[in-house]
Amino acid sequence: MVRIDAALPFAFGFDPAATALVVIDMQRDFIEPSGFGETLGNDVSLLQAIVPTTAAMLAFCRAKGMTVIHTRECHRPDLSDLPSSKRDRGTPRLRIGDHGPMGRILVAGEEGAEIIPELAPITGELVIDKPGKGAFYATSLAEYLAENRISKLILAGVTTEVCVQTTMREANDRGYDCLLIEDATESYFPEFKRVTLEMIRAQGGIVGWTARFAQLERAWHD
Repeated sequence: MVRIDAALPFAFGFDPAATALVVIDMQRDFIEPSGFGETLGNDVSLLQAIVPTTAAMLAFCRAKGMTVIHTRECHRPDLSDLPSSKRDRGTPRLRIGDHGPMGRILVAGEEGAEIIPELAPITGELVIDKPGKGAFYATSLAEYLAENRISKLILAGVTTEVCVQTTMREANDRGYDCLLIEDATESYFPEFKRVTLEMIRAQGGIVGWTARFAQLERAWHD
């Protein structure tokens, strides 16, 4: 049993054998220059800043034998799983499904939809392609967690207030305890990240817990 006493709002304990690391949407279209995120007017360097910590945590959890899951937000080539309520927002230069610098934006199989090389999945790690913001909607994640007797989740990825928080809320409703690693998640809007972290751990951890990677690492070695 690992216990992170420094976690907020209070200590978070977990059995590594019954816990999965979920790395959310660390994709080229969100992280790299000229990707979808940048075409929307965002500063992708904010998201790039968490790559070293996320990579270190990924390597650490792999070395400990923890279950690792990756997610990618992407759609079928025919866009049959892309509702207009998601595609037709605002007046962006490019929309989901359009041809961008790294292929069709957020379409499965295209370069931009792939996970960045620094965090690429290895053999045996589950990769979930999700058409929505949350990792449970229209995916096999719930079944996989049940089959592998996973009861707690440690999360990283982007963006904090959208796909990460949505996944945490979905998980919470399904009975999973969730810990978000603060320095392995980021937003294009720093204030959104700050407020989301507060929301997650408000009212005694209404959505879950937060901690920094060093605190997780230290607790595992203690």
